[in-house]
Order: sequence, then C-alpha cells, then structure tokens
Amino acid sequence: MTTAQISSQLELLRLNTGAPLSRVVTAVTMAKRELFQYQGAVSAALVLGGVDATGPHLYSIYPHGSTDKLPFTSMGSGSLAAMSVLESRYRDDMSEAEAMSVVEYAIRGGVFNDLGSGSNVDLCVIRTGGDTSYLRNYRTPNDVGELRAKINLPPTAFRYPVGSFPVVKERVEVFAQAPASAQRAGGPGGGDDAMEVESR
Repeated sequence: MTTAQISSQLELLRLNTGAPLSRVVTAVTMAKRELFQYQGAVSAALVLGGVDATGPHLYSIYPHGSTDKLPFTSMGSGSLAAMSVLESRYRDDMSEAEAMSVVEYAIRGGVFNDLGSGSNVDLCVIRTGGDTSYLRNYRTPNDVGELRAKINLPPTAFRYPVGSFPVVKERVEVFAQAPASAQRAGGPGGGDDAMEVESR
C-alpha cells in the first residue's frame, strides 16, 4: 500500500508539472516523508532503485523514514544473510549477468537462513533507457520434493517394509485395577484394567 500510494503521488506530480518521467530522488523523498509521519508503525522496509536523467540510483528506506544511498543494499528479515553475500561478491565493474547471479545468491542466502524470507527468487533488472525486466520465479530453490509432495495424501501413501522400525523396548504398566466384585458384576471398569502400553 505504501508503494502504491507513492506511485499515485508521482503520477499526479507528472500530470501537474508536465514532466515525462519522475526522478528517483523524488520517489525516495515522498516515501521517507510518508513513513516518518507514522514513526515506524507502518513497518515498511523498502529497497528503491531506478534510472533517471541523472543516472542509476539505489536507496534503502527504513520504516522510520531514514534512507541510505548505496551501491548495493538489502532490507527485510533475511537482509543480514543477503548482505554477507553482497559484501563478498559485489564488484563495481560487473556485467548484467554477473550482477543477476550475485543478487540471486544473496536472495538465496536470505531464503535458506531466515524462515520469513519466502521460497522463490524474483529479480527486477532496470536498464538505462527505460527497459525493465521483472523476472518472477527466476529461480525456485525450494521446489516441492517427492516426500513433501505426499504430505496431503492419506497415510496409505507412505508404505514402509515390515521391520523398518523394530521395537527396541516394550513395557506395560497397570495404573488402576477394578475391585474383584466389580469385575464379577461387569460394572464400570469391570473386566478391563486401565493400563498404558509403551513401545519404542
């Protein structure tokens, strides 16, 4: 909702000024002012990047409204794992394919080291000249395996040969025994002892 609101405000600004494109810093300023009003209550941690008349730009926007302009950045619950990959593999003179590979491995670092980071790798490539590629499910490192695919099947779908799980120890404990008169009369609890059987 935050990014949709900023997008709407940028569109209104372009209509009012007659400018064909928005500046990246304009979007950053709008976003940081919006988030600062709520003092972190919105909890939106954003990475904002783009190319305008002044060149390529990349910003990180924190929930309280503070911003950083960096050559690479990561935000979110898996950002520490992703940042470790970016810091070790980033170079200034990378090609597009190399940059995509580095970002892919950074996202994988977040996916596999943080439970809140989803399961797929999505990439957005913004090029000078306005050409943009949004690659949904660029990689799916957490594809459902054969065993996980059977989770929703009935128990008969899992068939193990007899003897796969040997009984190591068996113990029977009697907790309560009905009186002899109740057993003869067939009353409550008559004839059956309450017991627990434990097998391992």
